[in-house]
Amino acid sequence: MWYTWIEAQRNLVRTARALGWPALAGYDGASQLLQPLPPVPGFDIAAVTIGGNPVPVTEEIVDSTPFCALRRFSRERDALPSARRADPAILLCAPLAGHHAVMLRDMVETLLEDGDVYLTDWTDARDVPLAEGDFGLDDCVLAVERFMHKIGGERMHVVAVCQACVPALAALALVANSGAVPAASLALMGGPIDTRIHPSSLARFAQSHSVDWFCRTLIDSVPQPYAGAGRRVYPGFYQQIAMFTSFPQHKWALEAGYWSCRLAGNEAGIARSLRDLGEYAAVLDMDEHYFLDTIRVIFQEQRLARGTWRIGGRLVRPRALSSLALCTVEGGRDNVTGAGQTHAAHALCGAIPESFRQQLTIAGCDHYGLFSGERWRDAIHPALVRFWRSLPARVAPNSATNPTERQPSTEVCDRPG
Repeated sequence: MWYTWIEAQRNLVRTARALGWPALAGYDGASQLLQPLPPVPGFDIAAVTIGGNPVPVTEEIVDSTPFCALRRFSRERDALPSARRADPAILLCAPLAGHHAVMLRDMVETLLEDGDVYLTDWTDARDVPLAEGDFGLDDCVLAVERFMHKIGGERMHVVAVCQACVPALAALALVANSGAVPAASLALMGGPIDTRIHPSSLARFAQSHSVDWFCRTLIDSVPQPYAGAGRRVYPGFYQQIAMFTSFPQHKWALEAGYWSCRLAGNEAGIARSLRDLGEYAAVLDMDEHYFLDTIRVIFQEQRLARGTWRIGGRLVRPRALSSLALCTVEGGRDNVTGAGQTHAAHALCGAIPESFRQQLTIAGCDHYGLFSGERWRDAIHPALVRFWRSLPARVAPNSATNPTERQPSTEVCDRPG
């Protein structure tokens, strides 16, 4: 019911704008909610700098399901230094958590310095026709597993962010359990691997309300004229409200940056700020089954952590992972994922040698800082690259480090900014 009403109000605003009437004013939550959503910005990464020289980048969709596209960002091989042409591929698993994958643009651009990047770009459920069926958490895992097989394991680094950590770890475990090489390494960043540990306010809320309550309170039907009309979803406008109430300082900082550039006449800064605001506003609907599965499986029953998760009859066994390296990253000020929830993956993946593990905690870093801004670029990414370069030669061909000399490490990084 709310979905239909909000769409009607947004259509009124669109009509008013077309007629030249004054736009709806105000920065309160209701005014912002009723503004028509801007188009989802593209990634628009034309080139990256490697070895001091610009390297053109090509973007294409190399595989897809009705609910997800696998995007590949390829560096022009002939423009790369010869030593960099054999860089491993990187699969960046974006979270399906109410936001388009363009939120990770900063990560994509940075990781292109290290290899071609594949990205899981989840489809807005409102645009998926009912004929395509439902989409649950198990389907999410199977999609990620499919993409992993598409890319190939031995020379692939997997990086998963936030909610994507659970399906990424589960998919790799299924691949390993089948006897295939899952990946060279896995980096889990701010993900709810075990929500029993230091539950955040988000986790406590999910654990204190029944699945039926979430179904009755937060699920709505997609209205016409969207292709997915009739599909039951967790609407993106709820995510829009949640982001503003949970992280008001983030939106204020983005708007302050815009006005600062506007007053200074900084055209490049204005364009960059508008892009940042567009990425922040790029919310999406999640299929009802996926949203409710996430509440049940991850936050209430902790099936991955308890070893009780079965997907299509296959038990998810993280202990099947023995040939890859594992790095976990947490933010010291993360109020979305509780302290220790991501590092808990090390206990689940007990077959991985200690010398192929790393725990990285970024002091003063909030949830957004794990994948964007200075802390991502200046602290997390360099540490991740050091980790990759410390792995065996078959994983990182340019590594000069003897893996037998590497010791397990736990880092606490404290960078300004």
